[in-house]
Amino acid sequence: MQKQPGSMIIRVLVVEDFDILNEHFRLMVDTAEDMELVGHAFSGKAACDMVERLKPDVVLMDIEMDFKHDGILAAKKTIQTYPDVRIIFLTVHEDDETVFSAFDSGAVDYVLKTAEEHEILDSIRMAYNGSSPIRPEIAYKIRNEFRRIRHNQESLLDSINVLSQLTPTEMEIIDLLLKHKKISEIAAERQVEMSTIKSQINILLKKFNKSRTKEIVNLINEMGAVPFFRQVNKGDRAAR
Repeated sequence: MQKQPGSMIIRVLVVEDFDILNEHFRLMVDTAEDMELVGHAFSGKAACDMVERLKPDVVLMDIEMDFKHDGILAAKKTIQTYPDVRIIFLTVHEDDETVFSAFDSGAVDYVLKTAEEHEILDSIRMAYNGSSPIRPEIAYKIRNEFRRIRHNQESLLDSINVLSQLTPTEMEIIDLLLKHKKISEIAAERQVEMSTIKSQINILLKKFNKSRTKEIVNLINEMGAVPFFRQVNKGDRAAR
């Protein structure tokens, strides 16, 4: 299509490994009055080379090409060197991991390959103008992720509070649980009856609001608190 002389033209690079779709997106861009197709590529590596050579304003890029997340890796590399280049991901995936990985790479938008033509072209225009919106479906995923993070933070604070109030005996029992000791082995090492250890473990389960000792062990591992138990119990044993 003949471009309007003197008008602002958006230089676009299309990156898609499926021939038919590559041609589809190229035609879409090429027929837009305010856009110029400066090139096309079929892999992340080729895209990086072409960005360096062609200096596009916007890159319309598939996520999975030569390998999974090929586009995401290419986007990270591109943005590190050319931070002004706007990258929009085209994909068939809507799972949370892919969405967050896409935005984490520095991309400004994320649209489905099945989206209407005007949606994709509008996405390019908004990316170029620095006004890419957060789409409702993406906002929903982000809200859910914030809720998950907040819940994890609250759980972590609760766990830290419990840890700070453990008795030396409870600390040693947890240390032995972290070493995968059985109740009978813990009782033998502490030279007490198994019933005593069971009672102490039940108290620990209530404090941590867990139903199994394995859950406590997993929590301590996730918190990275294992060295803390090792050091504290090492000091206690040395003082005896």
